[in-house]
Amino acid sequence: MKTFQNYILGNWVNGDGIETPLYHAVSQVELGSVSSAGIDYDQVFEYGRKTGGRSLRKMTFQERGRMLKALALYLMERKDRYYEVSAWTGATKVDSWIDIEGGIGNLFANASLRRQFPDLPYYVDGSAAPLSKNGTFIGHHIMVPKEGVAVHINAFNFPVWGMLEKIAVNLMAGVPAVVKPSEYTCYLTEVVVRDIIASAILPEGSLQLICGLGRGILDHVDARDIVTFTGSASTGKLLKGLPRISQESVPFNLEADSLNATILGKKAVPGTVEYDLFVKEVVKEMTIKAGQKCTAVRRILVPEEYIDEVQVAISSRLATTKIGNPAMEGVRMGPLASSLQAQRVRSSVEELSKSQPIVFGDMDHFEILGEQVKREAFFSPILFRNDDPFVKTACHDIEAFGPVATIMPYKEMDDAIDLAKLGKGSLVSSIVTPDNQEARDYVVGAASMHGRILVLNEHCAKESTGHGSPMPLLTHGGPGRAGGGEEMGGKRGVLHYLQRTAIQGHPTTITAITEQFQVGAEMPEANPHVFRKHFEELVVGETVFTHKHTVSEADIVNFANVSGDNFYAHMDATSLEGTIFERRVAHGYFILSKAAGLFVDPKKGPVLLNYGIEEARFTKPVYPGATIGVRFTVKEKIDQEKRSEDDIAKGIVKFLVDVYDETGETVAMATILTMVKKLKD
Repeated sequence: MKTFQNYILGNWVNGDGIETPLYHAVSQVELGSVSSAGIDYDQVFEYGRKTGGRSLRKMTFQERGRMLKALALYLMERKDRYYEVSAWTGATKVDSWIDIEGGIGNLFANASLRRQFPDLPYYVDGSAAPLSKNGTFIGHHIMVPKEGVAVHINAFNFPVWGMLEKIAVNLMAGVPAVVKPSEYTCYLTEVVVRDIIASAILPEGSLQLICGLGRGILDHVDARDIVTFTGSASTGKLLKGLPRISQESVPFNLEADSLNATILGKKAVPGTVEYDLFVKEVVKEMTIKAGQKCTAVRRILVPEEYIDEVQVAISSRLATTKIGNPAMEGVRMGPLASSLQAQRVRSSVEELSKSQPIVFGDMDHFEILGEQVKREAFFSPILFRNDDPFVKTACHDIEAFGPVATIMPYKEMDDAIDLAKLGKGSLVSSIVTPDNQEARDYVVGAASMHGRILVLNEHCAKESTGHGSPMPLLTHGGPGRAGGGEEMGGKRGVLHYLQRTAIQGHPTTITAITEQFQVGAEMPEANPHVFRKHFEELVVGETVFTHKHTVSEADIVNFANVSGDNFYAHMDATSLEGTIFERRVAHGYFILSKAAGLFVDPKKGPVLLNYGIEEARFTKPVYPGATIGVRFTVKEKIDQEKRSEDDIAKGIVKFLVDVYDETGETVAMATILTMVKKLKD
């Protein structure tokens, strides 16, 4: 019988003995066993910190992003094998797509974040803070990768997505991971990790895998590490409360299953597109992954005047859902991941039945399609109805982690908001309505107890990812019962794995540390002109001091004619009473345009193009007779990869444009982005 292995200290190893036998969810045939007994977690963590961590911390964000992209492409080429193994968990093709390609999509999404980070191993956060009168002492913040490991304890329902959505973020930050998937579906995670290790795309030690129970894994974390947990609220709180976590002040991100609610707006009357969307979305969320999603719909809130009709519509649609072997054509819902999960869902349904009736489904009598099918892990969709949800509150406290939901009425939107909040904190809620005011009222009223809210209507339905789909660039987590944590979230998620540190010193010193020019730093004159230098030759801080130009009324008139901007402050000196202007003022965009005329070296050279302006500010009026000059400074350099063999080797250079007048005072400031050719391919 096959033993599914752990990957630690650079090797694939078995644990001692057998901790857990593993079974095919459909046929209940034994697949093998797994164990992590005997693993020295102190060694595992130190190996990750010293071997993987040191390599990752030397890489820049650009390099880490390209690494994630390469890994995503590599795994996508091998996805067919993952689909084969995913079927062992009882997943349909759609279920597997969410898990496998959704997980790989997280790698792509986080790889793209490199464009929001500097070409450095660390991140420069925010803007400089002036700390002295004469500007010789400033403060700033940098964020460096934590020097520990990210310990990910994942749930059974998403063995691929659960791992990849987490490691994509910590690897982008420069932190290695130790992944502990659920032992019940770890065989799929193991297949993916074997390919990741074989690819050699990640530095050795960046990823280690614990396939067994992982007992004692948190006994060796310390202040350098970060723990993330996805699973039941009770287990998560138990782990978060371990003395080691508090003693070492270990960050612990808890993302727990929650009693998520979906609301049918009053304006989504029967017969509208939104009404039909609602029924379809509810049934989809009840049956996708057989309801085994932390984001699945558990509570269905409907205006009391529509509830009978909605109940019939949902029940009718559930009745057409074919349950059975996912390999069989037409099957829309497979089994739960294990017979143990089916037993747990049954127990929760029995408890809920004490206070509310089942209006659709029968746990003991339902058809299962396909051959070589054993009933142990299969479960019928169950729809409860609760006509008194403010009094009979079990549905707000007990979660059946399967294809189970409760429909309940509400009178007014405030009631719907209060009912949604009775879940005591949720990962997600949704409202389906054609009315934007109704949507606004719900979102503003309910947001404090939800991590994400989907507003669904006819206009976004075709492209909507749905109630149950967290997205890599948005926060995934929620308050209260949902755990109080946040995962993913784009740039926010990456920053979770970095240590923010305040730095203080002279602007020149802070420039050297951040590799971003700070106002007040030394500005050595560029020689030759910066537009004559290749990407590698440019030095942050070097500056072109331009010739000067005296602004005239003719400049203002000519620019107005060319641009069509005849705003009164520029063209009508008789209309300035009561304004801040003393007389006709030059256009701010003329000042920037003239600045470009002053700082540009027109001859063909390494500069390929100028493709943007950021942070443009007009800080002082410029009147005819004022004389302006420009300090044009290399602000920041960002490396850029070649997209093909034929692509030009280049990088992005940000230049600070500081336009000043005859008094030396800044009148306009902006950052321009240029694409600059490299010396070498």
